[in-house]
Amino acid sequence: MTAIQQFLAEAPRFYTYWNMLFLGQAALNTILVSLIGCLLGYVVGFVVATLRLAAIMPVAPVRGLLITLVEAVRRIPFLVLLMCVFFGFQLSGANQSLFVIAVTAVAMRMSALAAENIRAGYEAVHQRQWEAAAALNIPPIQALFRIILPQAWRIILPPSTIHTVSMIKETSLVSQIGFLELTFAARALNQRGFSALICFGTILVAYFVISWSFAAVGRRLERKLVHEARGVRREAGPR
Repeated sequence: MTAIQQFLAEAPRFYTYWNMLFLGQAALNTILVSLIGCLLGYVVGFVVATLRLAAIMPVAPVRGLLITLVEAVRRIPFLVLLMCVFFGFQLSGANQSLFVIAVTAVAMRMSALAAENIRAGYEAVHQRQWEAAAALNIPPIQALFRIILPQAWRIILPPSTIHTVSMIKETSLVSQIGFLELTFAARALNQRGFSALICFGTILVAYFVISWSFAAVGRRLERKLVHEARGVRREAGPR
């Protein structure tokens, strides 16, 4: 029996209401863990990247500590980080759900990636922008939000979209702690007697749709930023 024949033979038994409900819950968990974890990660990453600016945080040891933490988390494989978070919660005695553990691990990973993306965006803006703001007696925080970020955002967004899509795929590893997401669901259905072809082929499509949707939103935001930037240039040009 060929792979296609096997798939067609199993499809009526596999694509039932209860199996689709099970996979739908797993897909929803995957989306929620990715979305909440990435959002929290970017909030933390923004704070960390901002505190690494000498204009914001003049204390060098604090900046050095933040750099060390970011580099350490970036260099650790996500599965190892996930296990550290999982056993860390157990050792601390905190009785947290697997959802909280998964979101925490994703947020930690994304915070390090986001901090580096935002740092690169900040550094893409010329230092003279800060100097000009200081000459006009604009406070550093106000200069950051009114002058630096509007220019850095176009640099920050493209790699942020890539890392977000990458994290969606890496959430498959949270199945290792028993959390119900797409990979865990596929393994469970495979153990119930369905072939790996139909189980993992189905979640392959699901991961593609989720990742493509997030990437499409990122591309739309990028086009919007480019359009706004061109509009600003036209307004600033000679009349």
